[in-house]
Amino acid sequence: AGFERQYQGQVFIGNHRVGGPRPDHIFVFQHGGLLEWMTVRENVGLGLRHMKNKTERNERIGEYIDMVDLTGFEDHYPHQLSGGMMRRVELARAMAVNPDVLFLDEPFTGLDFLTHMRMREEVLNLHEYIGKTIIMVTHDIDDALIMGDRLVIFSERPARIALSRKLDFPRPRDFARNMEMNELRDEVYLMLGVHHAL
Repeated sequence: AGFERQYQGQVFIGNHRVGGPRPDHIFVFQHGGLLEWMTVRENVGLGLRHMKNKTERNERIGEYIDMVDLTGFEDHYPHQLSGGMMRRVELARAMAVNPDVLFLDEPFTGLDFLTHMRMREEVLNLHEYIGKTIIMVTHDIDDALIMGDRLVIFSERPARIALSRKLDFPRPRDFARNMEMNELRDEVYLMLGVHHAL
C-alpha cells in the first residue's frame, strides 16, 4: 500500500512501482478509521471532496451506502452504529473512490460470528460487483480459502513465503462439498501447527 518502504527489491502494481500511498490504492485498517464527528454520509464522501458536481457526488455516496445496505442510516454517527455497520461504512468509503486496489487488514476483527459471516459475504459480493483487486490480510484460514483467488502464507519472522497456492475452487465455496478444499484446509492448519478439529 506504500505506507512502508521495502527493505530490498521493488514492489510493482501493474507497471507502476509503489513508492508511497496512492489515491487509487485504498487501505481499510484493522481497528476502524471512521471519523467520529462525521455522519455515515460524510464519512463515505470523504474521498470525493474533489468532485465539483454536488449532485453527482451525492449520487455516488448514495450508491455506495445502498450497496452496503445502510440506506436510512446516512445521518447516523459512528457511535450510533453496530460494529458490523461501521465496517460496512468503511468499505463503502473505500469503494466510493473507485480504487484499482483495495487493501483489507483483518477486516472482520472484533465482529460477532454472524456479523463476520455477513461481512464476508458482503466483501465477496462487492468484489464480484466491482471486479477490482482486493488484497486481504487475515489470520482466519476459512476466510482465506472461501474468499481468495490466491492464498499466500508467511512464515514466522523473518517472514518468508511458506506457501503460495492459486485457489480455483468454484464459488460459492463449501467445505462440506469440496474434498480438495478440505484437504488444503487441513494442510494449512497443520503447517501452522494446529489441528482444526480439536
